[in-house]
Amino acid sequence: MKGLFRPLMIVLLALSTQAIAAGDPGGSSAPEDPVIQKANEATGRKDWAAATALLSEALAKSPDNADYHNLYAYALRKGPNPDMDLVFKHYNEALRLKPSSRNAHEYIGEAYLMVGNLDKAKEHLAQLDKLCFFPCSQYSDLKKAVADYEAKQKQ
Repeated sequence: MKGLFRPLMIVLLALSTQAIAAGDPGGSSAPEDPVIQKANEATGRKDWAAATALLSEALAKSPDNADYHNLYAYALRKGPNPDMDLVFKHYNEALRLKPSSRNAHEYIGEAYLMVGNLDKAKEHLAQLDKLCFFPCSQYSDLKKAVADYEAKQKQ
């Protein structure tokens, strides 16, 4: 056992050093996209209309941007009277373009809970379990949302 511990620690240390050097979970050291930055600012203020308008315009110019689809669906879902068909359309497009998007898996799982589809939410929780080598916030957040949903159903 002692002989395995040292090599395992070296590998884990090397992996964590690479993650820190990468600068972000996506592994990119590029500056943040200004559209994403502005959309995050709008969602931070809960200005869903501004976020959806900005992202709708951005998607018209860059329809293959998974992050735009994901954030657009998020802003739609959080806003008043969300069109859930449109929400799912954009989350699914984000996942088609970027199947490893942890945020999209978390958010579509939450959207499925909004429409009462616990099984689909659990499917995305299982995907996050595979995507997150170590515990990640997206997995933890969706797991809590699923547990809360299940607890409400028992009442």
